[in-house]
Amino acid sequence: MRVFICFEGYCEPFDVPADQTVGAMKHMIKEHFLVHFSDDKQVHQYLELSYGGAALQDTWALCDVGIRSGSALRCLIKSEQRPAMHVFNAVSGETLPIMGSEALLQMSVGRLKTVLSMQSGLPVSVFRLSTAANVQLYDCNQLRDYGIEVGSILRLDTWDGWVEFLRGCLLGHRPKVQSHLSDNKPVMRFQLQVALYIAACLGHLDLTGWLLESGVHGDEPVGVHPYRLWCHQTAHRDTRKCPIHMAAERNQLLVLKLFISRNPLTLACRDPEGRDLLKVALQQGHTDCVRYLASKLFSVVSLPGMSLPMRIYLQMKRWASLGQKRAASNRCQHISVAFKARMGNKLLVDGFNQPIMSSKCRKSVTKQSRGIKAKELQPLPLHIISKRTPPRLSSLLSVNPKSEDMHKEMQHDLKKGKGGLLEKVGDEDSISCRSRFLLPPVTQKSITMPLFDGASPKPSHFLTASLESFPSHCGRTPRENAIHCFITASAFTEKPWLKQLKIAQTLIKKRAHMA
Repeated sequence: MRVFICFEGYCEPFDVPADQTVGAMKHMIKEHFLVHFSDDKQVHQYLELSYGGAALQDTWALCDVGIRSGSALRCLIKSEQRPAMHVFNAVSGETLPIMGSEALLQMSVGRLKTVLSMQSGLPVSVFRLSTAANVQLYDCNQLRDYGIEVGSILRLDTWDGWVEFLRGCLLGHRPKVQSHLSDNKPVMRFQLQVALYIAACLGHLDLTGWLLESGVHGDEPVGVHPYRLWCHQTAHRDTRKCPIHMAAERNQLLVLKLFISRNPLTLACRDPEGRDLLKVALQQGHTDCVRYLASKLFSVVSLPGMSLPMRIYLQMKRWASLGQKRAASNRCQHISVAFKARMGNKLLVDGFNQPIMSSKCRKSVTKQSRGIKAKELQPLPLHIISKRTPPRLSSLLSVNPKSEDMHKEMQHDLKKGKGGLLEKVGDEDSISCRSRFLLPPVTQKSITMPLFDGASPKPSHFLTASLESFPSHCGRTPRENAIHCFITASAFTEKPWLKQLKIAQTLIKKRAHMA
């Protein structure tokens, strides 16, 4: 069939077979028009064929998307900026692109963590970065110090046992967050503050409301893990960010209103750079948050017998709260501890301790802890046990005559071979075991069915077998594949709906034959 290619003001005919792929068509266009691409490693150039308002993929055949003889295709040279590097997020399973040039390698690891925190929504104190060779990156160093080049892939890991908890926070799923909280109280308090930070960043109102009711404050910084409290002076600057700062920075107006309605004093909260909430929203260009914060900051607070501007009222409340904290610290000065650390607490020293931020799931962490406890509780050797004299408990135990009669009856039944009591005990044990464990269903695979001459298998058998094998070949269920094909066909906006439906049916049939 003959199709026409429109490229840079020219329209040239091409005689191609109906089952020609788009990738082969691009190769023909490149040779016919003598297309040359740039040699810049940071800029990726490629040809794009479009038909009916949708870009065509290289693996498609022309007949699959309804291209017939006489159709006209548009050809363009597209350019896209390649990422300077990629970071694999072990929490969400996504690969985050880091855009920029080679000058990006001159920045520090701490700056890169700030960029990743804005992209992923995770605070900087819950993850670490490492190279492909599992070399940990520290905030004070630059990327070039580790030999990182353009196109490298880094890895983002979190604390062991935190993956499920952080996924629940990212999804805003409150029951999942509650079920994966730590049993250690200092770690649990840190987790709650992290959860409020993520909820404010992503706008999860339900999770934010529950955390505020639980006593977590939106104007308190996230801080660092309790294992790192001793080195808080060298911690990342963004650890002093509060959840309310993220709400203003991400334009989460409803979360911002919830914070301020619970505690108006959060209006005076400043970020590590000394900016108030209004300045943060102004610099990000969030007009809705700016209007709301301006209306609050320039309002008047009515008190019994007097009225005060909001700014003066916030200063008075701030002075009062500082005085209360100072008085409380003076009363408890004799029991205060440096760095808030106690004897026996775990401390992490960079470069000395074994890393416990490898994104291990909670089950594997608990299995390791159980294995350590099992090693501690190993039985004593036989030669030590034999030397010990067994304790004499006969004088402390009272003999029950009914138990003696029961024992005699059991021995009598065993001698006769009846075993009636044992059968009863076995039945009771089996019932208790069935109530505790779920037995696998009884299968009938070993039973051979008689074959009849001339009997053909049912069509549903072939359909069921093909549907079961489809996900292993395609990577998607039949329903997901149908939805994917319909979404792909809906990109042909210049075609009527029935034509889009026919294209989707063709793609589904082709994918089914390939599977």
